[in-house]
Amino acid sequence: MKVLVTGGSGFVGSHLCEALLLRGDSVWCLDNFCTGEPENTAHLSADPRFRLLRADVTSALDIPGPVDVVAHLASPASPPDYHRLPLETLSAGGRGTENALRLAQRRGARFVLASTSEVYGDPETHPQPESYWGNVNPVGPRSVYDEAKRYAEAMAMAYRRSLGVDVGIVRIFNTYGPRMRPYDGRVVSTFVREALAGSPLTVYGDGSQTRSFCYVDDLVRGITAMIDHPGLSGPVNLGNPAERTVRELADLVLAITGSRSGIEYRPLPVDDPTRRRPVITRAREQLGWEPLVPVDDGLRRTADWFIAHSSSPWRGPGTQQSSAGPRPLHPQTAEA
Repeated sequence: MKVLVTGGSGFVGSHLCEALLLRGDSVWCLDNFCTGEPENTAHLSADPRFRLLRADVTSALDIPGPVDVVAHLASPASPPDYHRLPLETLSAGGRGTENALRLAQRRGARFVLASTSEVYGDPETHPQPESYWGNVNPVGPRSVYDEAKRYAEAMAMAYRRSLGVDVGIVRIFNTYGPRMRPYDGRVVSTFVREALAGSPLTVYGDGSQTRSFCYVDDLVRGITAMIDHPGLSGPVNLGNPAERTVRELADLVLAITGSRSGIEYRPLPVDDPTRRRPVITRAREQLGWEPLVPVDDGLRRTADWFIAHSSSPWRGPGTQQSSAGPRPLHPQTAEA
């Protein structure tokens, strides 16, 4: 197949591009690099089936020739990014989603939207099935991301109902693995970076809030399964139902890295979800998917990648420099 991946040089997008090429598909990777990294897909450039297009999905979108699938992943996705780029985040979820849908409509392509568990907000139902409508603050500091994804889902389903576009929606829960930016604000990358540097691990609140961590290879298997199931609209949760507290994750990272770092507690941010765990019955029954990589194994792979890339310039968008070195501007609670 010929697949367009918007946001294809991001953390998840680059792994998806790689997986599609490995199975024989042709890939057009579109990215404006506001949060994506050119290095994430540099190793794919020698493959004649891979094309990199530097463009903004919120502008007019077109590529030559037939298109079988449009996988729409383009969006800032972590608190430092969407707080720094609030209007861009809303545009990616609104105008960007519609541009990608229009391209899918014109080419008769399957459209797969990478949505997020953030559509559930701070959930009052636990664990979260796809039938739960969510508890989102529409005017809070996280709303630019949460509402952008909720709107993107609504638009995708409107195109399906009104224009017959073959839409599929996946809701991604916390994902981690190689190619995470050390200062992207996500909890795993933050803990691993701090542990390897011997710095205190930053825990917001008392660390009792829960998350469910899915290794990126498992997530990408789920996305490709949705690509390969035309007619299935979802939404379908993709995440690891093995729930653990943030403090438990911190202790596990310390044990895996052998770090002697301590724990530094900070105030819990506004609207930070207290619990997050997916119900994945739909994924199991409709996609034949479930996560396979244990969290301790995935964390070792992630830490090994961070060590191997320790000479890379880790200060990036969304960080500020101080005498103590770069620090994240916002708490680490985002999805993919």
